[in-house]
Amino acid sequence: MRIIAGTARGRRIEAPEGRNTRPTLDRIRENLFNILQTRIQDSVILDLFAGSGALSFEAISRGASRAVLCDNDRSAYRTEKQNASTLGFEKQTEIFCCDWKTALKNLQQRGDKFDLVFLDPPYRMTDLRQVSVQLEDLIAEDGLVILEHEAKQSVEFGTGFIRTDERRWGFCGIAFYRKTEDSRTDTEADG
Repeated sequence: MRIIAGTARGRRIEAPEGRNTRPTLDRIRENLFNILQTRIQDSVILDLFAGSGALSFEAISRGASRAVLCDNDRSAYRTEKQNASTLGFEKQTEIFCCDWKTALKNLQQRGDKFDLVFLDPPYRMTDLRQVSVQLEDLIAEDGLVILEHEAKQSVEFGTGFIRTDERRWGFCGIAFYRKTEDSRTDTEADG
């Protein structure tokens, strides 16, 4: 795998060994970042189920200010650390080895807010309502959740979000979600 564009264009990154992760293919990453190109500059990224970290590293290469990566697989964690070091992105990344519940709870307690959230859970994980509920407080006002899923599979996402777009490339589907107006109002009222 390689970084497609930006300051690290053409630089090679590694994928974790084993079958516990599924790296996003280069052509899908390229299509995805063509869609997101106006949102990347200076954005803050959360990459949940990060695997190799390819999505975060691509975003940083293209101008994102920082990224938080999380995966509970130790091989993925080591690979993310290695890739951050190889690319010189250690200062722009924070990498956690824990499950998604622990990561989101810790980020909520710190008061973090994210412009873009990449979700690339195992394809067998099709009920993401709990994930979405915990994400509501972590999304910046105009933030976007980008969910990679198996194209033929339907995925349940929480009522606090609305799907704004969906794309399919072969076996891979990408769904884009924003917070609903109601959840934005609730969050603003709480803050």
